[in-house]
Parts: sequence; C-alpha cells; structure tokens
Amino acid sequence: MRDDLQKKVDLAIRLIQSAGKMAEKVGQPLEICYSGGKDSDVILELAKMAGVNYKAIYKNTTIDPPGTIKHCKERGAHMVRPEKTFFQLMAEKGYPSRKVRYCCQYLKEYKIYDYAVVGIRADESVKRKKLYKEPELCRVYSKKEKVRQYLPILNWTLEDVSEFLKERDVKCAPVYYDEEGVFHPERRLGCLCCPLMTNKARARAFEKYPNMVKAYIRGGVIFIYKSINFTVISTIFLSGLSVTCSAILLQNSGSVSDRIYSMAA
Repeated sequence: MRDDLQKKVDLAIRLIQSAGKMAEKVGQPLEICYSGGKDSDVILELAKMAGVNYKAIYKNTTIDPPGTIKHCKERGAHMVRPEKTFFQLMAEKGYPSRKVRYCCQYLKEYKIYDYAVVGIRADESVKRKKLYKEPELCRVYSKKEKVRQYLPILNWTLEDVSEFLKERDVKCAPVYYDEEGVFHPERRLGCLCCPLMTNKARARAFEKYPNMVKAYIRGGVIFIYKSINFTVISTIFLSGLSVTCSAILLQNSGSVSDRIYSMAA
C-alpha cells in the first residue's frame, strides 16, 4: 500500500474509533451507512479494522441494480425496507425529477441511529466538493431527528478506493464487473434509471432494463387516474414520460401513444 494511502487509512480508522466511542456513550452501535457500493465496502472494511461496535445498515430502495441485495447480505448488512416501494410512491406523487426528488427522502434519507459513518468522497462531483468540507457534520432530518455523520474517506480518490479494495481483497457488487470479470472502479451503484443521471446515461439504463420502462409507465398511469380528469391524460402523461423513458420509446417505429399504451398493457 502506498505511504500516502496508509496515512489516509490510519486517519480514517481513528475517526471511526472516535465515532464509535460517541455511539457507545448513548448505548448504540455505530451505524455504517451501507448502500452496497464500492465506497460503502471501503467504510465497512475500515470499521472492521477499527474494532468498533458497528451495525451496517442497508436501506433497500426497491430499485437497486440486480445482485445488490445479495451482495449486501453477503457483507453482513442489515436490510431496512421502506414503508412504500418506489413505484407505490410514484403512483402517489408522480414522476421524480432532478428538482423533485421525493424518492430520496422516503427511500434513503432517514434516521436509524444517532451516529453514522458515510462513504462520501469529495472527488465524486463538483457539488460534493463544494458541499462537504469537513469529515464530520450534523445531518438534520427534522426538528426531532438529527444524526452526527462522519466521513472518513472524504478526501480519498478513486485510485485510493481501488487500491484499498484490492489490498484488502474485498469483492464488490456485480455492477462493478464486466462480462470478463474485470473490476471497473469508475462505475457507480445507484438506483436504476435515477433522474440524476444524464439523459444519455438514463436512456441506456432504460434500454438495459426494459421492465423499468413498463413499471414507470404503469406508475404514471395510476398517478394520473388518481389525480386528474382522464380527458387530459395524454398531454400530462407524455410530459412526464419525456423526462423518463421517451428516448427508448422513440427508437422504434410507430406513434408514441401507441407504443406507450402497448407497453403499459
């Protein structure tokens, strides 16, 4: 292991040990926020190395990539199921978007324990680099729900993550491996067809998982039936569909409306 990476590992372990002591004072395990992604595998491995009393919590979003649940179970994470699935929420609230991300609130962003370790890295995006400056913060979910979060790999690079996982012989979720079994650390594990993806990446995701197209359509139809008069279904429905899966539908011949209702059937 490189000397500079070893220093980062040592600092991360000390931070997790400090967090573990705080959790111990309130009689709780230290929560390891485990999504099944490569960064989650890093913080879980660091927690094991730190020797703290922890509990890895996997919040099932109900639209995680295939193999994620199995991987989380194999890593010993405790799965927490949401009160409602993603598609049940969509039938109530309509299509999620970059500006309307209710899905995160109900499926991922809620409190479990008072002290938690999160695998956030600043170099994942420009937004994260601006948003996260310190390896410790107070996450406020509501007036009564606050969590002290620790970010032990905040300043780690993708190279650091890849080298650490290789050094510790950690097997990651299936999404990180190609058909030949080659590991691709640049890949990311997230909700299938997430609206935060670029339009091009999202179109590829819908093409790879065609059942998601059908599920989105069905959820949109249910929402519309519950919310508005049927006479305006085409206009509203197509508007919502344009930000989800129209790119896939338009690849084929035939009118949009015909394709929509045939796939929803």
